[in-house]
Amino acid sequence: MALFSRRKNSDSDDVSTDRPEGLIEPGEQPVGPAPAESEAPVPQVTISTSSFRGVGAPADAAPVTDSTPPVAARPSARQPGPMEAPAPRESIPGVQDNVLLAMALAEISGSAEPAQLLNVARQLLQGHVFLRVKGDARALVAEGKDLPLAIATRGEEQLVLAYSSGQALSQAVEADGDRDTSAMGQPVMAMINHALSGPFAGVVLDHSSGDARAVLPTALLERMVSEADPELRIKTALSEPRTDATASTVVEAILAGAPLWIAVAQPEEGGPVGVAESRTATGERFLEVFSHPLELLALGRGDQAVPLQKEQLAKAIVGDDGLTGLLVDPAGPWIRLTRDDLGGLLALAE
Repeated sequence: MALFSRRKNSDSDDVSTDRPEGLIEPGEQPVGPAPAESEAPVPQVTISTSSFRGVGAPADAAPVTDSTPPVAARPSARQPGPMEAPAPRESIPGVQDNVLLAMALAEISGSAEPAQLLNVARQLLQGHVFLRVKGDARALVAEGKDLPLAIATRGEEQLVLAYSSGQALSQAVEADGDRDTSAMGQPVMAMINHALSGPFAGVVLDHSSGDARAVLPTALLERMVSEADPELRIKTALSEPRTDATASTVVEAILAGAPLWIAVAQPEEGGPVGVAESRTATGERFLEVFSHPLELLALGRGDQAVPLQKEQLAKAIVGDDGLTGLLVDPAGPWIRLTRDDLGGLLALAE
């Protein structure tokens, strides 16, 4: 069974388309000087009593391999990132950074563009962030006490402060000079749900990192959570170091009901609806699927995200012998899954 009409992700023959518990001890000296503040106004940082208990290629190119990246459909669209996430990094010894989130924030120059905020939002949906605590977080947790978190104020609004890395948090300490603080690593969904459960207007990421900061309002956070896999299984698997088991982990997440979307477009009014697929230089076709609508929106192609059940996906692949497999989260980190990888899923169509 075909999914509407097929649509190439390119008009040419070019290819298509934890340490979350880590703590920074109170009084620890920040690493490196903080960058100069930009001229844009930023929220004022205070210490709140808010409680949180959280423990493609040209035709004459080299042969395509699993790591050959897809290519954006249009020059104006976002070019896909690398297949694999960067290696784990500790900008402060003992504190593992959220490298993908830090990289997305680093792309911002001056005032954040909507596309840059969407990219930050999608990269927030994996791994962990750090929350700043007044006092010794480890001791407070051991004593069963509430954790007074640092927040930002903007007029009458309050926003949760979160950090992508030890470096970003040390820059905040350098900026305000309050070294009687520590950091508590938390899964991103725990942080977002905390922000949504309190009287907060949103989240500020890397508040004191110059231009490389972002404010995500509550409305966006609510949309992110409502359409996300609560366990973030696919995004997490793709953001971790790649192993021989990564493909099976992603397929198992799909079989277990992790939500998926496809990209559809109708180029002409009244014309056929096309579904985005990626083609390699050797002609292999991969249906594009996305773990969250933000993964599609961040590409800037203007396509619409349509949810897809695993049974529909299985029938679509079985019904089109020309499909080689799936391309999951083309914006990167991404993975190509062949029919051999998808055996368990295809069995659903029988």
